[in-house]
Amino acid sequence: MQSNHSAIKLGPFTLDHPFILAPMAGITHSVFRRLMRRHGSAMVVSELISACGILYGSANTLDLLKFHEEERCLGFQIFGHDTEALCSAAQHLERLGVDFVDLNLGCPVGKVVQKGAGAAMCRDLLGLRKTLECLVRSVRIPVSIKIRTGWDAHSRNALEVVRVASDAGVSWVAIHGRTRAQGYQGRADWEFIGNVKAKSSLPILGNGDLMTAQSAWEAYHTYQVDGVLIGRAALKNPFIFEQAFSLGRGDPVEPVHAERYLDLLRELRALLEQEPQRRSMLYARKFLAWFASGFPGCHGFRTQVFSILSAEDLWEESFRFFGSQVLRDDSFDPSFLAGGHG
Repeated sequence: MQSNHSAIKLGPFTLDHPFILAPMAGITHSVFRRLMRRHGSAMVVSELISACGILYGSANTLDLLKFHEEERCLGFQIFGHDTEALCSAAQHLERLGVDFVDLNLGCPVGKVVQKGAGAAMCRDLLGLRKTLECLVRSVRIPVSIKIRTGWDAHSRNALEVVRVASDAGVSWVAIHGRTRAQGYQGRADWEFIGNVKAKSSLPILGNGDLMTAQSAWEAYHTYQVDGVLIGRAALKNPFIFEQAFSLGRGDPVEPVHAERYLDLLRELRALLEQEPQRRSMLYARKFLAWFASGFPGCHGFRTQVFSILSAEDLWEESFRFFGSQVLRDDSFDPSFLAGGHG
């Protein structure tokens, strides 16, 4: 492990530091990925996308496949239970020019696991081995996987899954520190993640409950993982990657003043102006509600955000709200953001 935040290696990629935006359903689309790359995430991954959806070419899926050069290093996360469909989808993504393919083996959602996809795939190690071997052979770009610690408290088989992945040629593994049975309840088990890392020949990324730059740095430093994924906390504090990087250099983390949020809003507005109007308003409302979490008056502001009809009025109210704040408040209840990602 690096003693400071010098570059880290994941497969063929050299990243500036180990703090990475986690894939989140309904969140990590191109606009948000670009915003987070600009504000320090070492790389980005798409929200989970159905392999069959890619092959059928549905309009919604094709929209999810859009990306910009500034997002690199960029991976797309796919899910599905059919090996042939997964391999074909990966080949399609390779032709589009993504940097790597990430297979979701952690999604706990019922409609996904009932079909044998997501977290359910890790229950059958023989079948998983065949799928991963086929997937790795089907493309020239790296393949990574994202898993959970196991299916439930009695079957935490992440280490066995990592060994299968290593034998199949997978480049790295991200581990969410909960079982499928836990969903998003309870606490992520970082001790377990650290133990898997200590016994693994593959790079391991840890994920779960990293709500501040300090906790992200401490998890990376304490458990000796190769990198950490930060999810919901980036929705409250989009500067968390820069802050964690500063901590690694031994620099203090300064409170985020209102002017930085106003600059962020200007950036976000410019990015959203490139989107169709209806989608632009949808994204704007979601982003603004997330960013306001923890600020005094955030609940009333959220109510306004979802009731204002005019884009001009929405941005005017947003600049007024964030401009009135002095410092970012570190209190944060992430419960309204939970669910829907692996």
